[in-house]
Amino acid sequence: MIAVATSPLEEIRAGLPSICGLESEISAVTNHSDPVFLPVSNLRLEEIHSGFACALHMHQPTIPAGANGELICNLQHMFEHQGEGDNHNASVFAWCYSRMGDFIPELVDSGCNPRIMLDYSGNLLWGLRQMGRDDILDKLKTITCNAKYWPHVEWLGTMWSHAVVPSTPIPDIKLHIQAWQHHFAAMFGFDALRRVKGFSPPEMHLPNHPDTLYEYIKALKDCGYKWLLVQEHSIENLDGSGVPQDQKYLPNQLVARNSHGETVSITALIKTQGSDTKLVAQMQPYHEAKGRGRQRIGSIEVPSLVSQIADGENGGVMMNEFPRDFQPVWHNIRDAGSRTVGFNGTEYLELIEAAGVSPDDYPKVQAVQQHKIWQRVDPATATPEKVEQAIATLKQEDHRFSMDGASWTNDLSWVRGYDNVLEPMNQLSAKFHAKFDRPVAENPSFTQNPTYQAALLYVLLTETSCFRYWGQGAWTDYARELYRRGVALIES
Repeated sequence: MIAVATSPLEEIRAGLPSICGLESEISAVTNHSDPVFLPVSNLRLEEIHSGFACALHMHQPTIPAGANGELICNLQHMFEHQGEGDNHNASVFAWCYSRMGDFIPELVDSGCNPRIMLDYSGNLLWGLRQMGRDDILDKLKTITCNAKYWPHVEWLGTMWSHAVVPSTPIPDIKLHIQAWQHHFAAMFGFDALRRVKGFSPPEMHLPNHPDTLYEYIKALKDCGYKWLLVQEHSIENLDGSGVPQDQKYLPNQLVARNSHGETVSITALIKTQGSDTKLVAQMQPYHEAKGRGRQRIGSIEVPSLVSQIADGENGGVMMNEFPRDFQPVWHNIRDAGSRTVGFNGTEYLELIEAAGVSPDDYPKVQAVQQHKIWQRVDPATATPEKVEQAIATLKQEDHRFSMDGASWTNDLSWVRGYDNVLEPMNQLSAKFHAKFDRPVAENPSFTQNPTYQAALLYVLLTETSCFRYWGQGAWTDYARELYRRGVALIES
């Protein structure tokens, strides 16, 4: 078991968030195989028929829109421009970011056994500190660090600046993952970071290009992650068939094969039924789980698990119905002695593996549409040229074939129509790596250099998905301004 110390990271360094500088120390904390929830879990697997796991995703982008053009949180912009759009919801959004810090202690103190998974982007965590909202962050710290409450709360890692993986330059994927780990450790400590073993991808986007997916999964594994949350329609079985209903309620093993035929895999929990926030707001996963039972993985019988994630603040249902419906569920479970209970993802995996389940026995899946590539390319003799030729041919023959990946917003492309953002984004990334990769390779501690930190921040910010979500206009203008500042910094 590794020794765990309080994080030596400064949360804010030279006015910027702590997103780099102690890569080896962070790796030493996160790369371990010790169970983190199993020693403190009060759930008994043999008594449980089914379970549910709910996650809340929270994000606000960083934008160059302060009074003098400085970087601020979009939430601050909402507070300062109440008459625009839905900015009148700013105070409600802020409450949504803090309320689990009230709900969990209230439930635990009343004898309930709640569970919740939290996914906060680095932008939002930094933005709350920029705004001086210590009230929100202190509540989050209580449920993250207080031994009475943290066993009920699991933090999920994510991309620091809410970048969708398929359209993020491959060299930057790991930088986003590490930046979030740095920032989280600086805010909540190494002990808390050590417990972060699940990963929540922005927009639930899973790349399906073989090389992008391979590098993504490899980066997650290198950074100590045990499992990944995936959308049901973003995966397929290895033979190309759809995932059967019962299989969606078990852990799966996501296999990524690159264009050289190399493979890497990670455990995947499957989020079902699209992106309707009503599913979490009205605690549908609990009600669905009540109708499910135990299943076998190999020779071991385990409870089925219904997994779901939703934005934690967007929309009336999350603002109003979630606080109404979240708490009664836990009182019902307590009072009825229900055999359907709440889990957190890592807790569930640790419990079933302690019961004898091996991850090697999980059903194996891959990113959707990859079977079409491997039908044409023998993995044993695969080369990048053969894979790219197969992809080009498939695109010509089948207009439905795509290497854009899949997400919970499949009606929207993160690539088509955004050349004016993607081209500068890629150029900034290329300039960053051309300037800094060699110094970092020669001296890993170079990542502590303030110029490196500032340049990295602009690279990450330019890749924020929001600048391609809301269409052309102010949001794409923000991206181009971030690009301009980033280039000026690197070239100076």
